[in-house]
Amino acid sequence: MTIPAIDAHVRLDTHPAHSSAVTATLTGTRHRTAHALLAARGFEAVDEHTLVLARIDHEEPYWAKKAAQALTGEGITTEITPRLREAIDEEWTWANYPMPWCTRAEIREVSNAAQQIHDDIRHGRLVIHAHADDSGTTVAVGTYRDSARSVYLHGENHLRQIADTFDSPARALTAFERLHGDTMRPGPAPLTDTERQTAEARTTLGVPAAARPEQPVQRTETVPAYAADPGDHDALLDHFLGAHGDWEKWRTWSDNTTHAVHESQTLRVERVHEAHPRETAWTIAAYESPVSERMWHMTLTPTVPAPVVKSLLDALGTGDAWETALGSPITDKQITEATQPLTAAGWRSAVDGHSLRWNTQQGDVGVQFDTFAAHNPHSPLHTWTLWAGPDINSPTWAIHASAYTPAGLLADLAEELAHGTGTRRSSPPHSAQRTSRVTATPPPAVPPSALIAGRRR
Repeated sequence: MTIPAIDAHVRLDTHPAHSSAVTATLTGTRHRTAHALLAARGFEAVDEHTLVLARIDHEEPYWAKKAAQALTGEGITTEITPRLREAIDEEWTWANYPMPWCTRAEIREVSNAAQQIHDDIRHGRLVIHAHADDSGTTVAVGTYRDSARSVYLHGENHLRQIADTFDSPARALTAFERLHGDTMRPGPAPLTDTERQTAEARTTLGVPAAARPEQPVQRTETVPAYAADPGDHDALLDHFLGAHGDWEKWRTWSDNTTHAVHESQTLRVERVHEAHPRETAWTIAAYESPVSERMWHMTLTPTVPAPVVKSLLDALGTGDAWETALGSPITDKQITEATQPLTAAGWRSAVDGHSLRWNTQQGDVGVQFDTFAAHNPHSPLHTWTLWAGPDINSPTWAIHASAYTPAGLLADLAEELAHGTGTRRSSPPHSAQRTSRVTATPPPAVPPSALIAGRRR
């Protein structure tokens, strides 16, 4: 059966200002039919002839392809630009995805469910009563307006899941307060960077160059290392590899990830070149032998200041990265060695539950040692967290390290945080330019069902 053609033309293209979003431009006398079909598939109108698909899981090219197939099936002429076609055909995976057993299709299924939750909250179908921090992961409780079904939500962005359900808001809130009363806050959590960027993509297609305000002249200032700019991480890695001939590197076929391996095959670095600000950009791992289990590992967000990254690479080059005692409990002596530069610099130390914390007087940078994670190596919690920013739950940058990370390596980083300096570009005083705050990668999520089951035992 031949499907009659509809006088409508849809041109699908990449968004001019947001990396993964997709635009749809409609023409023709029957373009409203195409408009309705696209709206049913997640596109949102910018004006009568333009729609945007922007998702929190960055899977817009995939869903745009599905929309194009649906439009074609309805007899609507659909054009996919070469740029978007390239994005559709590109193969990619999330770095350090917390559910590595999932296939690509299953990952899309998980993230699509998270997208539905996000849309339900955004459109008021799901009302969030309260949120809380659960060891670095956002949790929340809310109720669906149409069914009065209450849900316990775990995670952020593409990892948010419904972990439990309740038959009334009162029961949901009672259970939530019992689990998270110490960090519980009313209403929804602040938007993540991904949510903000996605919202921006839906409302603007970029400002024409002629209409853009003149950018203020920036100046460079010397600041503590922890407050410096990230700089060029790729250049830092290239310089390190050029200075250490006992390391070899190669890049993945997609040209998005570089792997560097020491000649002993027991120390490895993975560098993701285009990681999102809340994702992992660096993973360093050490092994007892080329075929053994991992002894320790460390992850960095792409926003870590350049002096801190350089200090870490320098430490890898000096051999400190091999000095660990795998399987032995972490001792007070090792903790003292790792944090001695902080103590010498006058940082405050405190005990917070099962965590030890060191902070500057201003509280804008800190180091945390989690005693529970240290004695439970398979726990999803991080043994060490180094961070800077408003607070540890919404940092500008973060480094996470596992148990058995060498004390000498951590001490090198602590020394840089306590005494190192770097540069930061900033606008002159009274400038109208505003800089958005970038947050760091959240800790990997554990399966919500396991989380709740564990707390209820």
